[in-house]
Amino acid sequence: MDNDLKYVGFWKRFLAALLDVFLILLITLPFLFLKYGSDFVQTSAEDASNSSFDILMNYILPAFVTILLWKYFQATPGKMVFKATIVDKMTGGKPSLRQLIIRYLGYFVSLVPIGFGYIWIAFDKKKQGFHDKLANTVVVQPKVIEQEPEK
Repeated sequence: MDNDLKYVGFWKRFLAALLDVFLILLITLPFLFLKYGSDFVQTSAEDASNSSFDILMNYILPAFVTILLWKYFQATPGKMVFKATIVDKMTGGKPSLRQLIIRYLGYFVSLVPIGFGYIWIAFDKKKQGFHDKLANTVVVQPKVIEQEPEK
């Protein structure tokens, strides 16, 4: 890996994920309110989860958008805030579409049990979650290089 890059740790990735979830909600909630009106807030998860519209809004659209962002920018908006990118662990280059799909599906693996696959990022020497390990990816950002003041 390039010496000018460092692995992105748990807290930055956690904040990036929060921002991404917020942005996804900003996009999907208006559509859900248009479909269900004010009843949306009172609709139980069991009632809503059977609808193909809900599956599209809650699962397919976020997956499609996330993988598309990874493919073209190697990051989601949350990661972009930290100048973090997803790279192939071996080459440091762009991951393949196959790797990106495995990485996304690996999110579900990382959730079980109790999000341990995400928490693992804090302890791993390459800051990889289970989803990164499954896809052979790492998340990196440029090192901050302190320059000496000019005399």
